[in-house]
Amino acid sequence: MRIFAAITAFAVAALGVLASPLDLDLEERQLSGPSAFNITSIGVNGSGCPAGTAYYVLNSQRTAVTVTFSNYFASAGPGINIAENRKNCAITLGVHVPGGYTFAIATVDYRGYYQLDWKVRAVQRALYYFQGQVKQAVASSTRWGPIPGKDYLYRDQFDIWSQVRCPCGATTVLNLDSSIQVDNSQNRKGSGYIATDSVDGGLKTIFNFNWWRC
Repeated sequence: MRIFAAITAFAVAALGVLASPLDLDLEERQLSGPSAFNITSIGVNGSGCPAGTAYYVLNSQRTAVTVTFSNYFASAGPGINIAENRKNCAITLGVHVPGGYTFAIATVDYRGYYQLDWKVRAVQRALYYFQGQVKQAVASSTRWGPIPGKDYLYRDQFDIWSQVRCPCGATTVLNLDSSIQVDNSQNRKGSGYIATDSVDGGLKTIFNFNWWRC
C-alpha cells in the first residue's frame, strides 16, 4: 500500500497594528523573527491527530514552524467504515510575541494527494483565529472525481486588510481547526481518498512567518 504524507503550508505575514491602513510600511519587514519570539506550547486534538502522532519544530530563523502528523487522511467507499469519511484536527499554538511585533495569516498552501471515483468529492476546510479575537479566517477547497490519483497544490489567499492579526506584542494562542472529508453519497459504489501531500511518510503543517514592527 502506498504511504502518503500531508503538507499544508501557511504563509503568515506580520503586520503593524496601526490606526490606518495607509500607515503600513511594508519596507519595514524583518527577514528573521525577533529573538524573544517563542512557541510556548502546542496542543493537538482530533480524529486525524490522536495523541503521539504530532510534534513541532521552530526553525533557527524563527520564520517557520513545522507540525508533523502521521495519521491525517480520510477515505470513503464500499467496505470502508463511515468513521473514516471525515477526519479533523484542532491545533493550538501558544505564542509569545515580543513588544513591537505582530503577525497575521496571509496565505494557506495545501499540498497533497487524492484519488476520487466518478461523483465522489473531497473537501478540505480550515478555520484560523487568535484566542480572544472576534475575527476569523476560513479556507476551503472541494474536488470532484473522477481523478485516478494525483498530487495537488492549492492556495487560499487572504486580503491584507482582512487578515486575522495577533495583537501587537502579545502572549496568545493561535488556533487552527481543520478537517478533511471524502463524500461518495452521489455514487455509493465509488471510493475516494485524500491526504494533504505525498512526498514522505509524515503529514506536515508548516507555518511560515514574516515579521514587521508595530
